[in-house]
Amino acid sequence: MAKLRCLELDLSKERFNDAGYPTVTSDEQIKVECSVAALYNWVKTTNECTKGPILHRERHVNYLKKGLANLPEGCTVLDASRPWFVYWALHALELLDVRLEEEEAAKVIDFLRHCQNPTGGFGGGPGQYSHLAPTYAAVNALVIIGTKEAYDAINREKLQEYLWSMRTPEGAFRMHEGGEIDIRGVYCAVSVARLTNICTSQLFENTPHWIMRCQSYEGGFSGSPGMEAHGGYTFCGLAALTLLNSHHLCHTPALLRWAANRQMPFEGGFQGRTNKLVDGCYSFWQGGLFPILHSLLSEEDASSLSSEKWMFQQEALQEYLLLCCQHPRGGLIDKPSKSPDFYHTCYTLSGMSVAQHFSSGSVHKKCIVGKPTNELALVHPLYNVGLEASISASQHFNSLPVPQTIKVEEEEPAQS
Repeated sequence: MAKLRCLELDLSKERFNDAGYPTVTSDEQIKVECSVAALYNWVKTTNECTKGPILHRERHVNYLKKGLANLPEGCTVLDASRPWFVYWALHALELLDVRLEEEEAAKVIDFLRHCQNPTGGFGGGPGQYSHLAPTYAAVNALVIIGTKEAYDAINREKLQEYLWSMRTPEGAFRMHEGGEIDIRGVYCAVSVARLTNICTSQLFENTPHWIMRCQSYEGGFSGSPGMEAHGGYTFCGLAALTLLNSHHLCHTPALLRWAANRQMPFEGGFQGRTNKLVDGCYSFWQGGLFPILHSLLSEEDASSLSSEKWMFQQEALQEYLLLCCQHPRGGLIDKPSKSPDFYHTCYTLSGMSVAQHFSSGSVHKKCIVGKPTNELALVHPLYNVGLEASISASQHFNSLPVPQTIKVEEEEPAQS
């Protein structure tokens, strides 16, 4: 069992120092550190964690199951994100080793089928226009359920047509008809195309080069060319490049430097951008970069990577999540004093899974902070669904022919 940093080390030297020049940003940072310090000090002065912190599985499962059946009234403003709620809940449950009952799964499949439009893609709810974000969420949710009925609910031919309609001439993708163009659209398009085996070279022609226009001077990726590097956008960029077998284009050393510096030295969790606060969801958006980066660096020079750990402090991240991000009534949170939600529950658990499991080639190592029962299922870092679910989906969809909804014109013979 890995030892707790807050019991073994003096973390006071890692506290933020504003050097006598306070700002709004520095005041907020100090405030967060105080709330985290209070929890770490509580652990030191009690015997609560002498046997290691506990992942309160049952509380989180009850929270997710209750919300999946009947979302609270405050969620009505997110009516256009209903497939997201389904995906967040299903993915969190699969990480906790919980599968839906057959009747529950059938209801989810039926609901998502009603979110799918005749022209392809999924909307945020029945009768809503197709959008790449809920399309990604719906496909992932159906992959997690993993039955033939779930797979068959995806109209692959129409989905490919929809992706073509969202594509721009430069290889980027709009989020929806007439919508914004950013790196999220690219990732959502690439992810669902690869998962469902509808990917073609023509569909993603020039896409890797558009993605590389988003890598900033810091090393991370921005939402669109010329903007600030951000954890969520960086994950989208690196994962999409990797899925397109174009990761060699990435400036890997700069990205690794940027990603490693996003882990907060005192809190142990990750921030999303430079000079921002720690947030539980970046446990995956930033933490999930490291398995991908490790794989890329191994391809470049396997002899230089003898470590059997990811290139971030895996124990520190788990400690932050277990001690600071579990809500007493179930669900996980951004940071102390925040309320639980499905989004943070999903991505904190995804990040915890990454931190618990190292896998490279034939080497598989576990790093479990707290009780052995804290261990989560393995996550596929490129899709953010369970590893078993992604393998099953690939086996199913790769046995099907790739649709050819857009015919590539034959080249005209050269003039003599």
